[in-house]
Amino acid sequence: MKQSLQLKLGTQLTMTPQLQQAIRLLQLSTLDLQQEVQSALDSNPLLEMDGEEQPEAPRERDTQATQPEEQHTANSTDPSTDSDWNQDIPEDLPVDTRWDDVYGSGSSSYSGVEADEYALDQRNTAPDSLHDHLLWQLNLTPLTPLDRLIAENLIDGIAPSGLLESCPLDLASALDAEKEEVLAVLKIIQQFEPAGCGARDLRECLLLQLQQLPVETPWLEQAQIIVERHLELLGKRDFRQLSRRTRLSEAQLGEAIRLIQTLNPYPGEAFGGEEPQYVVPDIIVSRRQQRWLVELNPETTPKLRINGDYASLIKRADNSSDNNFLRDNLQEARWFLKSLQSRNETLLKVASCIVEKQQGFFELGPEAMKPMVLADIAETIGMHESTISRVTTQKYMLTPRGVFELKYFFSSHVSTDSGEDASSTAIRAMIRKLVDGEEPRKPLSDNKITQELDQQGIKVARRTVAKYRESMGIPSSSERKRLV
Repeated sequence: MKQSLQLKLGTQLTMTPQLQQAIRLLQLSTLDLQQEVQSALDSNPLLEMDGEEQPEAPRERDTQATQPEEQHTANSTDPSTDSDWNQDIPEDLPVDTRWDDVYGSGSSSYSGVEADEYALDQRNTAPDSLHDHLLWQLNLTPLTPLDRLIAENLIDGIAPSGLLESCPLDLASALDAEKEEVLAVLKIIQQFEPAGCGARDLRECLLLQLQQLPVETPWLEQAQIIVERHLELLGKRDFRQLSRRTRLSEAQLGEAIRLIQTLNPYPGEAFGGEEPQYVVPDIIVSRRQQRWLVELNPETTPKLRINGDYASLIKRADNSSDNNFLRDNLQEARWFLKSLQSRNETLLKVASCIVEKQQGFFELGPEAMKPMVLADIAETIGMHESTISRVTTQKYMLTPRGVFELKYFFSSHVSTDSGEDASSTAIRAMIRKLVDGEEPRKPLSDNKITQELDQQGIKVARRTVAKYRESMGIPSSSERKRLV
């Protein structure tokens, strides 16, 4: 193979560490950004929090405006320094780039805070598990050593749902204990809180909860009969046969069923659940003077500035290690402030474009949502789709209708009879409205919902309706059937 030299012309974006930082900040969530800012404050002495008592008012953007206003997210008090060593920072950071341009595709979030730096109360506020709660009650119960050993093994066999998964007979054989003694200890555990815990099946779980209700509870006896003898009919919602078997009128059967519905089939679900994830909105949308205004949340916008005292110590033509240290940190601080400003401007630009295109949602609700994909926003503001994806991931918007992730406003297209496209989000809202307004005795089937949507000019297949219904957690028509 003959070797040769060739010249080629081309353009390529050089991913400097500063540009990587700007792109990384763009995709961080609010909580991750706060940790990143704290890490920068800890490592860079030239950065400090803005200590003004009255912070700058958040910038507002009218959805009809076409010219962006100047954003002042981070206040900087830069001293006059020699320009021969100060690297020029561009006015606009090119954060708009493809995913594959950014190397180091590890975790999208970054935390500069070490594990030992978390507050003590955050490390010690883990909720107690069901196992710990039962053991705590066991320690308060006087038992013989053998009974305590049996109880501990029984508690180990209770699932997080609260039901007993291990077999008492197998436990009796393993511990060389009498079957009656194991069952007696199990009865003691079944009296623990939460009610119904330690049951071997759903029927026993519900009966244990009913037994702990006051005797004078209305319809208690009828509910116990239904659970003990006719639980299968109740699960099938065969109310006609259930009324015949129990010899109860429709009204009486409805009262007994309502009492059963107050019980919890999974009594252990209140313990050891996942820690709550708190959502802090990045964008606030409000209605003012017949216009929708979009602004950054001032509570989550970092307000940083450069420490003027340290910056004034920098001397011209001084190449000492201390002076070089201050120079480098000053330049890093300026890049960090510029990256924060670029992040906020891009986020505000994307949010404003979303509000402008989805004004029907803000005026009329989810049923007026228009179909929109990332490419629509990218084309409008002149950015790449991957940049829009970064901006809309784990970013939330506070609106008069609630808090929504920015990705909520993007949905696929569904054709209609009028030739226009409908949003899948709007179709889900219509399905929800139809289900909420249905007759409880005769709930709408998927075919009936499809026909109702067809009458409104929206043609969707029955399997599409079923898919949307299941995604919203709506049971089937047979499971939604109930007595008034």
